[in-house]
Amino acid sequence: MGTLFRIILYAPDAATALRASNAAFQRIARLDNTMTDYSPSSELMSLCRKAGGPPVHVGEDLYRVLAQAQELAERTNGAFDVTVGPVVRLWRRARRQHEMPETEELTQARKLVGYQKLRLDPRARTVQLLEKGMQLDLGGIAKGYAGDEALAVLKQHGITRALVVAGGEMAASAPPPGRDGWRIGIAPLESPEKSPTRFLTLRDAAVSTSGDAEQYVELGGTRYSHIVDPRTGMGVVGRSSVTVVAPNATASDSLATAVSVLGPEQGLELIRSTPGTAVLIIRATDGGSRIFELNLSPYAALATGEPPP
Repeated sequence: MGTLFRIILYAPDAATALRASNAAFQRIARLDNTMTDYSPSSELMSLCRKAGGPPVHVGEDLYRVLAQAQELAERTNGAFDVTVGPVVRLWRRARRQHEMPETEELTQARKLVGYQKLRLDPRARTVQLLEKGMQLDLGGIAKGYAGDEALAVLKQHGITRALVVAGGEMAASAPPPGRDGWRIGIAPLESPEKSPTRFLTLRDAAVSTSGDAEQYVELGGTRYSHIVDPRTGMGVVGRSSVTVVAPNATASDSLATAVSVLGPEQGLELIRSTPGTAVLIIRATDGGSRIFELNLSPYAALATGEPPP
């Protein structure tokens, strides 16, 4: 999935810890083989090669993720849309070559984007991509789902205190012994490499941060994020960071991406209408950082020099 997974857990002995973590990483590897678009042999890429044809029967994991993605696509009127693959590929090349995507290429790619072109049949568990050349990109939801599934495997092995980290996604169960929760630092927007000054306390929940701190390209004096607006085909412009807390990482991952595309006003409304969620939005302006937040007080933690567990 193009990122590093890390597991922190508390176990009664080393053998239990090793057995549980190995099983969790094996589950992550299987999901990677299912949902990555970096490998032509994945189930996702096999499905994409059949775009424009009849419905295709898929595995339970892939169907479940696509169903949740479609639900959010409808709620956001396409601000979150996993059919954005053709456009994402153009922007990946743009970041490598430091060149703006060609206008004609973007126009043609955008014709293949639209969540209405993706059809699901829950009874038959089939997926149909209506137009030849469509490409799905699960970068805004698959890592969160893998984090949730890894946490579920750990629980099956009796591990009730764990944190699964998948890039910017974190899925937590019960906190470390003697703690109220897992202490999660939020990187400063201005200097992401510096120590955090804002923290969250997390237990039996998930948090995801989405932004342009690491993946972006500057072209013609404009900074374009790796996050692409499926409605326009353009990389999101400007420095920003979106942190979403949700009951699970599948939700926090996809919501963080959606809020990044929607912007503060519509993003706050999306979180307001989603039970059990909270958000912190930090945007860079000429006058310094502007902060928007909603429902964060239950997760607030004091900014001390104490390192997170």
